[in-house]
Amino acid sequence: MNRRSIGTEYEKAAGAFLMQHGYRILEYNYRCSRAEIDIVAREGRFLVFAEVKYRKNRHEGSAAEAVDERKKRRIRMGAATYLKERRCPLTTPVRFDVVSIDAGKIRLIRNAFLFR
Repeated sequence: MNRRSIGTEYEKAAGAFLMQHGYRILEYNYRCSRAEIDIVAREGRFLVFAEVKYRKNRHEGSAAEAVDERKKRRIRMGAATYLKERRCPLTTPVRFDVVSIDAGKIRLIRNAFLFR
């Protein structure tokens, strides 16, 4: 399996996990010229932009650690573009979550970083 198909497999697993926890998936792999957001979802009143990270083992650190400042900046830019394209009200509550998958164990980090 190539990296893209592996990524798609884990994004779908993360989406199923989120749905089990009450999220409603709006779309997978939102793309704009500035970024890609793995999952856009609703949880209660929040519009959630979720990043999915996978690590087969801990040799390179945890999956969540892979969401560095550069990645956060790109996700924020993508979220801003999404909100503008979809004409979401400025009062829309937004949250950034990370779904980390380490050696098959799924962990959800709600509010992993801020919009700033």
